[in-house]
Amino acid sequence: MSSETSSHSPDRSRKPRVAVVFGGRSSEHAISVVTAGAVLRAIDRTKYDVLPIGITTDGRWALTADDPERMAITDRALPSVEGLAQSLDGTVVLPVDLADREVVYTEPGAMPKALGEVDVVFPVLHGPYGEDGTLQGMLELAGIPYVGAGVLASAVGQDKEYMKRVFISFGLPVGPYEVVRPREWQADPAAARKKIVDFAGEHGWPVFIKPARAGSSMGITKVDDVAGLDEAIAEAQRHDPKIIVESLLSGREIECGVLEFEDGPRASLPAEIPPVTAHDFYDFEAKYIDSAAGIVPAPLSEEQTARIQELAVQAFEATSCEGLVRADFFLTEDGEFVINEINTMPGFTPISMYPRMWQESGVGYQELVDRLVQAALRRSTGLR
Repeated sequence: MSSETSSHSPDRSRKPRVAVVFGGRSSEHAISVVTAGAVLRAIDRTKYDVLPIGITTDGRWALTADDPERMAITDRALPSVEGLAQSLDGTVVLPVDLADREVVYTEPGAMPKALGEVDVVFPVLHGPYGEDGTLQGMLELAGIPYVGAGVLASAVGQDKEYMKRVFISFGLPVGPYEVVRPREWQADPAAARKKIVDFAGEHGWPVFIKPARAGSSMGITKVDDVAGLDEAIAEAQRHDPKIIVESLLSGREIECGVLEFEDGPRASLPAEIPPVTAHDFYDFEAKYIDSAAGIVPAPLSEEQTARIQELAVQAFEATSCEGLVRADFFLTEDGEFVINEINTMPGFTPISMYPRMWQESGVGYQELVDRLVQAALRRSTGLR
């Protein structure tokens, strides 16, 4: 047995077993549950056995109902793993032996129950403690293949500061930004505020104050002047002690999906996020509650479409991604694309932008799920 790569081979006499892992401790818990419901609904049960595993908001791994209908946003109410768990006292335990992929369920006062082997994990967690390399590292240690980016790419894709640093090092166009680290804020809040004010003085108001390691537009505030700064910083720090400040880039918001095929990554047709009149920007409410619709495909010239597809694949490769990525850009008023960020596990319901872009590119939702599972099954864990 190699110390770096699992040599475990799935039992070919049975269907591959896919554990869909969702929920988690981040502020994006509910969106992860919604995504899991869509994946569970779409996954081909004639090809795969499926095991839903939810992670509660306090980090407990729970055996959950395989019931996609209960995982949707209903009457603006967000779902949770706690509402789906068969028991909040029970715990799902992944194997720690590279030669064993047997998942076990334990409850106080009861004998452990074997749930069978897992051949691949489909992690649909968003944000810290799931999308940021932590879960991926655990699966590497367990030797269980998984859908999506590895440890490094997941960590880089979660941290907007280091993501931008990687983009810059690979020559990708990035907009102006500034970072306030936790120790800076703790040591001298006045100096940290001045740093942001100086940034706005150089690049202009408004600026966007964001948690550096959150997603789904959680904790983001558009700040028009100094008066709104403290409240915006406090809101961002509710999600992450490290914050990132970005200048306003005037132009169009364009997104592009990247999917790993057998011969390498390919880019989808792009989409455009039009201005949302009921919101200051494309925030959480606009994305998930009010369902602001994007335009797919984006009305771009052939040259613009080819350019954004090229940049999206470059971003995928620069960050060593695997499986899938949604790359978000601004098309500035002078006709240049500037990359804002990537999402290594983007919103993944059938009406989310990533699946919609691939639907328009000839890959339907069920095929998209299948391609991701198959790509994960082809990969080994360990160094690759």
